Amino acid sequence: MTVLDMAPAESAPPPDPPTTPRRPGPRSFRRLALAVGAYLGAVVIFSAFVAAKHQNPVTVWRAMIHSTLLQGSSLQEIAMRAVPISLAALAVAVPARAGLVNVGGEGQLILGAVAATGIGVAIGADVPGPLAWLLMAGGGAAAGAAWAGLAGALRAWLGANEAVTTLLLNFVANDIMLYLIYQPWKDPHGSGQPQSRPLPHHAQLPGLFASQVNTSVVVALVAAAAIWWLLRRSHWGFALRVVGGNGEAARRCGLPVSKLMIQSMLVGGALAGLGGMLNLAGLELRLRPDITLTFGYVAFLASWLGRHHPVKVVGAAVLFSAIALSGNGVQLSTGLDGATVDVLLALIVAAPLFLTKFRAAAQ
Repeated sequence: MTVLDMAPAESAPPPDPPTTPRRPGPRSFRRLALAVGAYLGAVVIFSAFVAAKHQNPVTVWRAMIHSTLLQGSSLQEIAMRAVPISLAALAVAVPARAGLVNVGGEGQLILGAVAATGIGVAIGADVPGPLAWLLMAGGGAAAGAAWAGLAGALRAWLGANEAVTTLLLNFVANDIMLYLIYQPWKDPHGSGQPQSRPLPHHAQLPGLFASQVNTSVVVALVAAAAIWWLLRRSHWGFALRVVGGNGEAARRCGLPVSKLMIQSMLVGGALAGLGGMLNLAGLELRLRPDITLTFGYVAFLASWLGRHHPVKVVGAAVLFSAIALSGNGVQLSTGLDGATVDVLLALIVAAPLFLTKFRAAAQ
């Protein structure tokens, strides 16, 4: 009998809930108060930082809220920006269940966009739209999977630290892209800037309801739901949790630890590669430098903040997208550098660290 045999049956009904609901005790209220206090502290510190730059914090907060929630197209822009970040964050969350650290979302996004560009430009107008989208999505996912799988194989077979290898592969992926758009793929009819030829019109993802939002948002939500099911309900997800909890115990129980590690990296890389393709075909429409705008590194923080839970990870990605977009409003309204909002992002990421410390001290 293996560990998989001990996994709960898929069809087993959940236990009946207790007749008397549990009332939240003092410890629950204390935890809630600590959580609220930690994030309120982030708000206060950011406000003090803004005041130190001789700006009114109320004005800055008003500009951030107006530029993200009250402008007509802001929510659509947040949704589109969140698509590659969400998928790259899921690319971190899946290997994390197996105890692996994937810092290579940036490179996997880039190679997904590179593969999608090559396929989309090569097929031209000879292939109908739906087939073109499938070919580009498959190529992007395969490129991202291969890039992450390389790091997974190095970890499983040679013991190389996957955090280091995935980070280094980011720079290699960026160099590959730059070579292509500066040399063989450079648009001869462009303005002189290093960029590829644009995708054919039929290869671009269609919009939804005559808005800026296109089908990439739907694809990202479906992918997130599929990953949630895989990690929470499937035997494969259960095996990943066992490997991540104690690899040696999993090996003694008969689980193929090396295989599962590589598989988790392949799935994660495929998600990030798909995110690169969706960002290209749904928003950018051509390959250019800085096409991902450090999305992979922001995605790593989003996955960490969401504790590698697919639903929370997507929520964190949307939050970070909104914060990044608010930088434009802050710059236009107050004259502060748009990167000022990165301080708030850092404080939000740091809040759980203080929360964990305070909880440990309270116990």
